[in-house]
Amino acid sequence: MWQSSPPGSIYDYIRVASFSIGPDGLIEQWSRRAAGLFGMSFDEVVGKDPVEAFMPAELRPDAHRRVGEILDGKEWTGLVPFRIPGENSVRGLAEIYVMPSETEAGERAALCIVVDVRALRRIETDLAASQAIFGQSPFGFVLFGTDFTVVRANKRFATVFGGEADDHRGRTVEDYLTRPEAERLAGTLRRVLETGDSVTDLQLVGTPPGSVGRRHWSMNLYRVHSGSGRPVGIAGLATDVTQRHIAAREAASARRNLALLNEASARIGNSLDLETTARELLDVAVPGFCDLASVDLYQGLLTGEEASPGSWGRRHQESGTGSAELRRVAHASAVSDALPGVVPGARTGGGVEADGGTGPPELGSVHRYPFHSPCAVALRTGRVEDVPADGRGFVHSTLAVPMVAHDVVVGLVQFSRTKGSEPFGERDRALATELAARAAVCIDNARLYRREHERALILQRSLLPPGDPEAAGLDIACRYLPGNTATEVGGDWFDVIELPGHRTALVVGDVMGRGLRAAVAMGELRTAVRTLALLDLEPAEVLSALDEVARGLGTPGGGERSDGFGAGGGAQWPSRAAHKSREADLSEVYLATCVYAVYDPVTRRCTFANAGHLPPVVAEPGEPAMLLDVPPGMPLGVGGEPFEEVEVELKEGSLLALYTDGLVESRDHPLDEGLDAFRQALAEPSQPLEDVCDHVLRTLDTRHGEDDIALLMARIQGLAPNAVGDWQLPRELRSVSRARELARVQLTAWGLDELVDTTELLVSELVTNALRYGEGEIRLRLLRDRTLVCEVWDAGLVQPRRRRARDTDEGGRGLQLVGLLSAAWGSRRTPRGKTVWFELALPDGQPAAELSVEQLLSMY
Repeated sequence: MWQSSPPGSIYDYIRVASFSIGPDGLIEQWSRRAAGLFGMSFDEVVGKDPVEAFMPAELRPDAHRRVGEILDGKEWTGLVPFRIPGENSVRGLAEIYVMPSETEAGERAALCIVVDVRALRRIETDLAASQAIFGQSPFGFVLFGTDFTVVRANKRFATVFGGEADDHRGRTVEDYLTRPEAERLAGTLRRVLETGDSVTDLQLVGTPPGSVGRRHWSMNLYRVHSGSGRPVGIAGLATDVTQRHIAAREAASARRNLALLNEASARIGNSLDLETTARELLDVAVPGFCDLASVDLYQGLLTGEEASPGSWGRRHQESGTGSAELRRVAHASAVSDALPGVVPGARTGGGVEADGGTGPPELGSVHRYPFHSPCAVALRTGRVEDVPADGRGFVHSTLAVPMVAHDVVVGLVQFSRTKGSEPFGERDRALATELAARAAVCIDNARLYRREHERALILQRSLLPPGDPEAAGLDIACRYLPGNTATEVGGDWFDVIELPGHRTALVVGDVMGRGLRAAVAMGELRTAVRTLALLDLEPAEVLSALDEVARGLGTPGGGERSDGFGAGGGAQWPSRAAHKSREADLSEVYLATCVYAVYDPVTRRCTFANAGHLPPVVAEPGEPAMLLDVPPGMPLGVGGEPFEEVEVELKEGSLLALYTDGLVESRDHPLDEGLDAFRQALAEPSQPLEDVCDHVLRTLDTRHGEDDIALLMARIQGLAPNAVGDWQLPRELRSVSRARELARVQLTAWGLDELVDTTELLVSELVTNALRYGEGEIRLRLLRDRTLVCEVWDAGLVQPRRRRARDTDEGGRGLQLVGLLSAAWGSRRTPRGKTVWFELALPDGQPAAELSVEQLLSMY
């Protein structure tokens, strides 16, 4: 029976053997298990004394005595060491139960049952260890049978699920978990039992009896086998990982929040537009942070009211009538597509007063929040407020977060979560506050930039020539397109300056900088150009002087370095940091490029000088447009290099274009391509000049808004030959009368009889001064255009100067007459001397004004 025991029998775990001793004390029967235990076959032991065969020599005397007692009919049980055959150094320990027996002949014999004590000790140790692990384990330990019912559970498992450990015998997974989780665990148990593959970290969620919160368990499952290798069940070790799950969720939430803040830093504030910044905030928040969101900004902020910060909403809040007017500038939803009829911003914090009704405001609408509503409270206090759900909608958690920048509330953002999402917690409130604050700073910066941009634009436009400039011998058209609100105002400018002799100065420049400081620098340089132009200097001289001005403007104190001592002798030492900051601020904008051209309509010659600017473009009739080869020189403010002049004779009907780089250069194409496109756009210069300007702006890919664009175009007309009178006079006294005669005849031919007397008098004075103080031959020139200009040239370098004559002086009053009787007068240097000129207005049919007594007496 022992040799044919079924699998799983106790005899598979312990070593049990039997043999019998005959009346002679010798082994008579020997079982197979005995052969396995002692390592000796039937033939080797039958007929031998068991004491001599198995026991050590020192124990044999006592052993023989015991065998004798047994054969006398006495039972005996005890531990007997035995020698394992073939292993001299190894001794076994057996528990032997000896039962007296009788043979068929009635003789005394004995039946011996031997159990290997070592196997029993191992089983006992294993059971004790198993019991210690199973019973004392701090983890829930459960053993499922092959029918997936609980066979055994430890105390820790019972502590979690109630009752005593034995109470759980026979239960199934449905007794502990909800149906979905139970089905998932049952399927896993079945797979482990069938395949033998263990499962680690199986995540289960359930609610223990008597608990209201869900718990999370991590379960390890493995198949359990008998000694013969037969599967007998599945062991499960369950660990409560709820805290770990909470910590992991909080860590994931923290990582998500950090990622959200990082994304907010990268995406919010890329535009200086208020509405765009609000939309950027919602692009970050939805759906990463919430399901619905909306942004309201104060109407006063959006309309650019020049009120003190924070006063947009203070007036209404103090009066108790509710919030000030706000405009809904942005909203976003991650669920409205799936839920028909849902409008983003459905929760409005206690109702919205807009157009006499209540309800969620539409995008772009102006509304107010009632005084006691959570949104109005948030705007008034600057703190985050919870907006209660109304119990009817699908939104169950809403935060009203004021947008605070520099301690000033600029608007309100509402974050909402729908049913199915977790309600907002404290971490979420902190994150919402941070998101709103970042967007508020960007919005406030955009507001400040917009204000500065508008001021710079006003300043810039006020410094540009008003209306359509006019010039003798030129048909002029101009365009100025400032950058949009997304880019700062640049320092582009142009000007048309009338010079003596019906000449005209054309100027186009570009300050290297942006913003209000660039506009201020442009105004200063434009004023300097006008001042220098009135001195009637050559173009290269104008740029050289302007370069000195620009360098002076770029130096703290306007070019004068102060030693820091006051008038009283006390030292005044500003901080070094303030000095460096002021110096950096002043020097960063006073670099500019400029092209200066002077056009003479009598000769149709134009003289150019360039300070690092783009070359002028000329389109002659029937010829392709070309870039004039004018040496560019260094930009203004750099200094150290002289400027060169280029004189070009322009044909009648030619087109001259001066421009800034915003017209021909952008990020998408190089400068050369822009210049080629510009020249091709001037292929038909005979069209009306205004149409040519419009055609250029339509044709070129200017990407308007990236940079300012200034375009100054002039069509060359020149003065008609019959509008010019030019004569050479010898250096002799009769030239005075000759000059008066020439002037009288010419004015009569032009039909300007009303100006004859005044012109004769003033020409006589100028020619007399040329004879008295000048040198070389005298040249007289009369020009008729919008005014009458008279010029007297000589080779002398001494400039005329008005002075007050003494009562006894017989002369010295000529220039005073010129100043009193002319509309304007002056003098300028020429390459071969000087020119003195005066200008008279053409008759308009009204009688000429007579000199007053005070004016006449002023000459004495």
